[in-house]
Amino acid sequence: MAAAGGPGLGVPLAADESPFYAIYAMPDGRGLPPGSGTAADGAEIYAAKCAQCHGETGIEGPIMPPVGPNDVWEKPAGKYWPYATTIFAYIRRAMPLDAPKSLSNNEAYALTAFILSRNGVIAEGDTITAETLPDVAMPNRDNFTDVWATQGAKPW
Repeated sequence: MAAAGGPGLGVPLAADESPFYAIYAMPDGRGLPPGSGTAADGAEIYAAKCAQCHGETGIEGPIMPPVGPNDVWEKPAGKYWPYATTIFAYIRRAMPLDAPKSLSNNEAYALTAFILSRNGVIAEGDTITAETLPDVAMPNRDNFTDVWATQGAKPW
């Protein structure tokens, strides 16, 4: 605890004092905010807010990595990343490049659904929410070293 009259260092933040983008989304879903989205919703958002950097289909834009499909780029997010929650968290914090942290939760869920659908991980009509996203089985998940398992415990 900080000394009286000090700068407040070491004082824990209350939940409402943390910025929305600073809450981590764990692989088990802890930290995911409410909201939902589908690949169809994501396609519209992608066209409006993402295509200028990633290209119309996600594979020909000036900024990589593309959104897929797998035969274009060796490690697209939708197939290579170990947890679907990481895709959501990255989109929510870092995208779009010219206005990071500007997407709503629903937009971030929809874009996550779009990327996962484009990579064949989920069906086009699936709805992604805080409850369904952690259950998405990423195709390459078992090819990563689980540092928590090697230490005998998981933080989630």
